[in-house]
Amino acid sequence: MGAAAGTQRQRARRAVIGSIAGNALEWYDFFLFSAAAALVFNKLFFPAADPAVASLAALSVYAVGFVARPVGGLLFGHIGDRFGRKTSLIWTLSIMGVATFAMGLLPTYAQIGWWAPALLVILRLAQGLAAGGEWGGGVLMITENAPAHRRGFFGAWSQAGVGLGFVVSSLAFFLVRQLPDTDFYSWGWRLPFLGSVVIFIAGVFIRKRVAETALPVGDSAHAALPIVTLLRSYPRTLLLGIGARLGENGGSQMLITFSLVYGASVGAATDVMLVGIMLGMIADSAMMPVFGAISDRLGRRPVYMAGLVAMALFAYPFLHMLESGSTSLIILAFVIGNGICHAAMIGVQPALYSEMFEGEVRYSGLAFVHEVAAVIVGMVPLLSAALFARYGSPVPVALYLGALCLISFISVALLKETRPKGRHSDFPPPAPATR
Repeated sequence: MGAAAGTQRQRARRAVIGSIAGNALEWYDFFLFSAAAALVFNKLFFPAADPAVASLAALSVYAVGFVARPVGGLLFGHIGDRFGRKTSLIWTLSIMGVATFAMGLLPTYAQIGWWAPALLVILRLAQGLAAGGEWGGGVLMITENAPAHRRGFFGAWSQAGVGLGFVVSSLAFFLVRQLPDTDFYSWGWRLPFLGSVVIFIAGVFIRKRVAETALPVGDSAHAALPIVTLLRSYPRTLLLGIGARLGENGGSQMLITFSLVYGASVGAATDVMLVGIMLGMIADSAMMPVFGAISDRLGRRPVYMAGLVAMALFAYPFLHMLESGSTSLIILAFVIGNGICHAAMIGVQPALYSEMFEGEVRYSGLAFVHEVAAVIVGMVPLLSAALFARYGSPVPVALYLGALCLISFISVALLKETRPKGRHSDFPPPAPATR
């Protein structure tokens, strides 16, 4: 018994290290686009007489990546359920790495005209395809190897890897932003994208050395098409899972991408905003395992719902603090928004979503729920920017995020608690057809 427990702990630790490293490397690439869309692409790929129009165009391409994510989720979820999590994750990392590196080589609108934004859209679609398959696989590499009574704590580390990827990408953009404007806009912005080739090589090396999940996958005839099984057996769970994510991901879009556009509109210093986002994501990553551990004791639902309430209530104060122009208030806004409001949800999400589905469709289930919700809220930065441009006030933007949080609160309230009852409880049993 002791030897088996020790082996499981060792396997869980290796899965955590591999997932953190892989997720950090993968999402470094994906998040680079967030900063570039707000600071670079609007000027170099979508020139317009009105800066607001150019920003809306750049954010539209940012949103396009989310449209591809459900397709990637279904494709790589199927591969992961049939052939193993590890195979799927190596493919997602490879596609992401090639697309991101190619972005750093793209000619601008001034050089090739509308071919520039067209090629940018194609590469963003490839990024979305890869990101759609990444999240579920990275989560399952941990949760399927973790002790049942600590699944919340261990699962949260996969999201800490996502946060780390964002911190590194923000730091890379912050450093090149220190160049003179002429150098930054001519070649400096390309460096973080071209540097991703090193990240890609390191990521594939790490991923190939991570052990496959401890649970068998793809060994059932009825899972030949996992999406069919999901739609038949889990319709209610799928809908509630999608609803549960709207407030979390909508809040993340507000705290990261829209905040840069809004900050620029109200005169906040770009460098201060970037530092605030970095420190906020560090706080987010540090607090995710804390909230995951709390969910192991109190349950997944109460912790997640508390995060939703906090996010809804903090939406307007967050935007108001960005308006202040105060460095300390801007940084505090990002630390509170990410380290408390967002971390309380994303730290619980891996365990909550993993426990919703049986093993042979689990990857597909996670990917479907996660990425369909991503499409719905992928328009948050664009719609928020449009609301602010129309009304000239942060109030409609805050109300918009509050509405998303309300939908998520109701969805989580209708879900059944998934936290295991005992130390050695397995994942929940297969769902009945009406689940």
